[in-house]
Amino acid sequence: MIEGATFSQWIYRALVLLVISCPCALVISIPLGYFGGIGGASRKGILMKGASYLDVLTQVKTVVFDKTGTLTKGEFKVTEIAPANGYDKDALLRLAAQAEAQSNHPIAQSIREAYKQPVDISSVKEYREISGHGVSARINGTTVMAGNDKLLHREGIKHDESVCSVEGTVVHVVADHRYAGYIVIADEIKEDAAEAVRSLKRLGVDKVIMLTGDSEAVAASVARKIGIDSYLSELLPEGKVAAIEKLERETRTGAKIAFVGDGINDAPVIARADVGVAMGGLGSDAAIETADVVIMTDSPSKLAQAIEVARKTRGIVWQNIVLALGVKGVFIALGAVGVATMWEAVFADMGVALLAILNATRAMR
Repeated sequence: MIEGATFSQWIYRALVLLVISCPCALVISIPLGYFGGIGGASRKGILMKGASYLDVLTQVKTVVFDKTGTLTKGEFKVTEIAPANGYDKDALLRLAAQAEAQSNHPIAQSIREAYKQPVDISSVKEYREISGHGVSARINGTTVMAGNDKLLHREGIKHDESVCSVEGTVVHVVADHRYAGYIVIADEIKEDAAEAVRSLKRLGVDKVIMLTGDSEAVAASVARKIGIDSYLSELLPEGKVAAIEKLERETRTGAKIAFVGDGINDAPVIARADVGVAMGGLGSDAAIETADVVIMTDSPSKLAQAIEVARKTRGIVWQNIVLALGVKGVFIALGAVGVATMWEAVFADMGVALLAILNATRAMR
C-alpha cells in the first residue's frame, strides 16, 4: 500500500479503474462498424448476408467468374441457322423452338424469339433437361434433342466434325437420332466486364479466372477481350466444382477464393467457394439463395467495390480497437497511481465509446 492512503482513497481508485475498464467502446463500435459496412455496401447495390463475409472479402486473392450472364449479358440472339441432311432453315428453327419450349434458359428464349411463332406446348412430350448438354423432347412422335457438341458425342450422333469448331454459342439439333443442323447464337460482353478485371487487379487480386460450359473458341475470345488471366471451357456443373476444389488446394494459406455466377448450375460452385457471389437480376433463385453476397445490378465491377467496402470497414474496426484500448490503457495507468479522476474515467469510457461510434458511422459512407 501507498503510505498515507486511506481506505476511501483506494475504494475511489478502484471505482475509477472499474469505470475505465468497462468495454463499452469495443462492444458497441465493432458490431456497429460491420453493420455500417453492410449498409454502405447495400447503398451500392451489394447485399451482404453477414458481417463475416466482409472479413473474408478482405482476404480474396483469386476471383473466378462464370461467363454467361455474369461477364456477358445473357441476351442471346440467333445470328446463323445452318440446316443439314435435307432440313431447311424454317424446319430446323421450328424443331429447336419446340424442343426448347419449356426451358427458361436465355439461349432457349432467344431461339423462341427468333422463331416468332407460338409453340404448341401440348405437342411437346417427355421433356427433360440433360445437365451440361442440352434438352430432349418427343414432338409429334419425333424425338428431338437440342444442345452443345458434347450432346452429339454423348448420344453417338453422326455428324461432320467441322460443326464442332464453329465459333460462337452453338445449339445442335438432332431429330430421331439424325443430325438436323445447328443454330449460332451471339452473346454480348457486359460494358464493365473489362473494367471489373482491371479493378480487381488494382486491389491486389492475384488471379482472375473464367469458367464456362461453352466451347474453347468462345471462351478464348471472351477471355482475350476482357483480359482474363486463364479460363476453363466445356465444363459441366460438376466440372466447375472440381475446378474450384483444385484452386483451393493450390491457393496459399490465408488467401480466399470468390466465385461469381448467376445460373442454377452455379449454385453448387457458389456454395463451395470461400465467398459465393450471385447476380441478383439475371440470377436464378437457387444461386441467390446459396450466395453469400448478391449483386443487385448484375454488374461484375461491383465485386471490386464490395472488396473495397470490406477493406475500409475492416480498417475502421481496427481504428476503433486501437483507439479504445490505447486510451483505456493510458487512463488505467493514470488511475492506478491516483492521477485520473472519476470525470476522466467517464471520458475514458463513454467519451471513447462515442468517438468510436462516430468513427464507425464512416463505414456507411
